[in-house]
Amino acid sequence: MATSPVSLSAPSAPAHAVVAASARAPRYLTNDEAADYLRLSPRTLEKQRVQGGGPQFRKFGRRVRYAISDLDAWADEHSYSMTSDPEYLDRRAGR
Repeated sequence: MATSPVSLSAPSAPAHAVVAASARAPRYLTNDEAADYLRLSPRTLEKQRVQGGGPQFRKFGRRVRYAISDLDAWADEHSYSMTSDPEYLDRRAGR
């Protein structure tokens, strides 16, 4: 009489549970990673940290890190429907 093998290992978590858990965990990117994420030059982010107008960042000692949620929020703030949008023109004038 053949029996099926019994697995003694613990069942693994469903893939969606692992993704959801990692989505809740904060993820911080370096300057180069954040620039790549936003498709900007790393130097652009460096300038924006000094002059203002860039995404929120965090300092851990001498290290600068960006949270993905802050990068997404900053990108969303720079969303316009057309170049003649009054909000777009006001921001461009305030440069």
